[in-house]
Amino acid sequence: MDFLNAIILLLNYIFVPALAYGSQLALGAIFVTLIYGILRFANFATGDMMSFGTMVAILFTWYFQSLGISLGVLPTALLAIPLAVVFMILYMLTIDKFVFSYYRIKKSPPVQLAMVSIGVMFVTQAIVRIIIGPFDRRFFDGEKFIIKANQFKEMTGLNEGLTIKSTQVITIFLTIIVVSILFWFLNKTKTGKSMRAYSDNEDLALLSGIDPKRVVMITWMIAGILATIGGVLYGLDKSFKPFTYFNNMLPIFAAAIVGGIGNPFGAFLGGYVIAFSEIFLTYAYKKFFMYVLPESMEPNSLIQLLSTDYKFAVSFSILVVVLLFRPSGIFKGKIL
Repeated sequence: MDFLNAIILLLNYIFVPALAYGSQLALGAIFVTLIYGILRFANFATGDMMSFGTMVAILFTWYFQSLGISLGVLPTALLAIPLAVVFMILYMLTIDKFVFSYYRIKKSPPVQLAMVSIGVMFVTQAIVRIIIGPFDRRFFDGEKFIIKANQFKEMTGLNEGLTIKSTQVITIFLTIIVVSILFWFLNKTKTGKSMRAYSDNEDLALLSGIDPKRVVMITWMIAGILATIGGVLYGLDKSFKPFTYFNNMLPIFAAAIVGGIGNPFGAFLGGYVIAFSEIFLTYAYKKFFMYVLPESMEPNSLIQLLSTDYKFAVSFSILVVVLLFRPSGIFKGKIL
């Protein structure tokens, strides 16, 4: 019985949250790797672009709720995501037309484009803060649970309860669907293959008749979808605060680099590597060891490797180690 309680404890505080958090990081990491693989620069505005898409989704969610429109047990934000995606794509295409395209036409080095993206990051952050403010915002759906800890305890008779929020299941489910469609698109469709060809050898792709403007436009459109869905899922699972999305830039980049920058599948798995690492290393294991060890060996301290205050230090440490010992990533980085 104690062993089962220990397993439920880990599921409740490590595995389920890490799967949800990893899914959110995975979408952001694929965003980063697509921009790097096709447009050839590190987009430091990733977190704030996710914030922009989430802000639009929140505003539409509030509007739908004011009209009495809802999805019942599902979050109303799911209705707002398609509209938020449209706004996000328009915003990204506008930024590309008036900012990035200038430097792309000039054949500016990647580091210059990366610096430009920092400027875009601050502008986007300012827009979000002006429109919705810098404070925590909720989607106002309330937390919906598939199962609550007390219900689980009553059903099983265990001391530990398992809590699963609907947003966690939705996050994992939507991520699998979105990523599956993306991989199918990149590998099976003519447009996807042309994007891969362009990323592999731009000059050869141009000689083959591939339209670079179309490739760039579709890349930003896919990035807009990933940023909006990833941002909204993160906001639903936790809460929306612009500065939090800015902070998420480090674990997102860490996930992309750990998986192999330029490799979408690696970025997808890298999101889970970072999420599980952060949660594993910052969880306090005292209660877990109280279940699995004899009473005479029960610990008195928290048995915590790192405080949760140092969560982002985990991402940074993993990033540094990978760059030092395997700069191509766990899954060797390649262009799409």
